[in-house]
This record gives sequence, structure tokens and C-alpha cells, in this order.
Amino acid sequence: MAEGIVKIDSESSARKRSLVTHWISAAFSAAALIFSAYSLWESRLKQSDLRVFVPAVIEYSSPYQNSNFEAIIIPVTISNEGARTDTVLSLELDVTDPKTNQTKRFYAANFGRWSAERTRGGQPFAPIALAGYSSRTETVQFYTRGEDEQPPQMIREEQAYRFTMTLRDVANDQRAPATLSFERELLHYDARAFPNGTLWLYPKDWHTASAGAAP
Repeated sequence: MAEGIVKIDSESSARKRSLVTHWISAAFSAAALIFSAYSLWESRLKQSDLRVFVPAVIEYSSPYQNSNFEAIIIPVTISNEGARTDTVLSLELDVTDPKTNQTKRFYAANFGRWSAERTRGGQPFAPIALAGYSSRTETVQFYTRGEDEQPPQMIREEQAYRFTMTLRDVANDQRAPATLSFERELLHYDARAFPNGTLWLYPKDWHTASAGAAP
């Protein structure tokens, strides 16, 4: 009788060990499958995720008299935090005077450092292709968007101005464009700087501005 009980207990213990081993193997297999799926998502399938960064200091010029032309020069870094390739089609900039609430629109015209000659022979802005998990930094020259934009000279008073940059990419049919808002302050105005140089605008907190695309 005792031998039978021992035999039954042994068989029961063996079944339990087999069941535990089976569940452990299944758990490891499930974990490996989940990890593989996550790796595939991160490396190949994750939607592009564009983020925009603007440094503390930007530049401004108004080189022509009796004209509404103004140039705002901003070094821009764009990073793609997703796995899929994306292309930046355009960059737009709105500048608002908080005192008058007037807004003037600008478009990305050229790449490179500013000079008066750049308006006639600079490197034109072109769409920016970004592979997955890559980034690119360019100095972008924003010019007044047409002769109808008012006021003729937006940046003149020594004060803070509000900037809104909009990035449009090929995925905009699936999500809202990336929009970055920030303030920069003109501390000193001297038109004599414009023929050969620029004026600088600074943030009050000296921080870089950044934003990502809306989900």
C-alpha cells in the first residue's frame, strides 16, 4: 500500500515538474516573440516622428528701403525619431507683434548664412529627406511672403516678438503639422547693421525651443 502511494506521489510530482517546465518554455517563447515584434516595430515599422529645434539666438535683417522685405535667419535642427523615412516639404514662419497683435508671414527661401547677396544667389530651400532615426541641421533664411504682407517692417521696436514655425511633411495627411512657438527679444535696433550684417534676437530664458509633430 505504501509503495502504491509513493508511486502515485512520484507520478504527480513528475507531472507537476513537466507542467512547470512547459509553462516556463511557453513564457520564454512568448517573451521572445514580443521582443522580436517590438524590435521589428522600432527598426522598420514605427511611423516617422519629426521634431524641430531652434537655438537661443536668431538673426534679422531689413536691408532695403521702401520695401516690405525682411529676412529672419534661423539655424534649424530637424530629427526623425521614427523608423520610416520622411520628407520635410516646407517650413513656414509667422511673426507676431504682441503689442499690436499684427502677424506677418514668411517662407523658407534659402539655406546658409545671410548676406544681402544671398537674396539673389543663395542656395534655394529644397525638401529635406530624413531617414529613420536621423537628423539634419541647416541655417534657414525666411523671407517675407509676398508684397502684400504688412506691416512693411515687423521687427523694429526693442521688445519681444512671438514666432510660430510650421513644418509640413509628406505624412501631414495622417497627422497635424509640427508647430513650434517661441519668443525672441530685440535688445537694440540699429539700421546701419543691415547693409553688411544682421541684428540678433535673444530669448529671455536663453533656452533652445523644441516641438514635435502632433500624433
